[in-house]
Amino acid sequence: MTVLGRVIEVWRYPVKSFRGEPVEHAELGERGIPFDRAWGVVDAASGKVLSAKREARLLEGAARLDGDVAVLELPGGTWRSDDPSVHGALSSWLGRDVRLEQAVAAEQRSYEMNVSAEDEGSPTVEFPCPPGTFFDAATLHVLTTSSLRAIAGERPASAWDVRRFRPTVLVDTDGDGFVEDDWVGQSLRIGGAQAMFFAPTVRCVMTTRAQGDLPRDLEVVKTINRTHQSNLGAYGVVQAPGPVSVGDEVVLA
Repeated sequence: MTVLGRVIEVWRYPVKSFRGEPVEHAELGERGIPFDRAWGVVDAASGKVLSAKREARLLEGAARLDGDVAVLELPGGTWRSDDPSVHGALSSWLGRDVRLEQAVAAEQRSYEMNVSAEDEGSPTVEFPCPPGTFFDAATLHVLTTSSLRAIAGERPASAWDVRRFRPTVLVDTDGDGFVEDDWVGQSLRIGGAQAMFFAPTVRCVMTTRAQGDLPRDLEVVKTINRTHQSNLGAYGVVQAPGPVSVGDEVVLA
């Protein structure tokens, strides 16, 4: 048995592109952690779900779970996802007609982003979310402390805070290399779950956005693009559901 590291953070983001919440324990299943990206702010005219890739203000909001309800903390106050007035509050805040919608298993939504992470004036392209979710590409995203140390060494002036990268699981690993690159194509056991990692995580302008006490910093994505082929982290799919907790080992299966 090869132990690769240990889980030190588990994150859930109930509303797409809002700041999320750390949790001590969660179940990893086919759609990742229950209620992760379960809600999205949807443009009423186009039907597209908004992303902070294009609407940076979304990261001014935060979301947490209360039972099976999302609690949204907006600059103007706090609303629950089951409160009909939440749609008006979001529309007033963003200055456009939007609705808070929960992902439906039989539906597939899409979001827009610029083709260049370094130029917000570049053309936009449309990407589909995995069916029944508001994820970008995969329901499981893992990042390691080794990769954070490695990329921080390329530009110490930037704040390489895990919140910029929005992983499901942060794994504490030895060294300062991009160790999860070697996990792509491998099956790993994370706590009581097993997952196959299929691609590196390609980074975008989302990593540069201001959020909380983190300032806007375009050099974050420029550094990743320049030094590591735009990648930081790994995307996976859950093969065998199970619990994951802070402190669990990550093992090569």
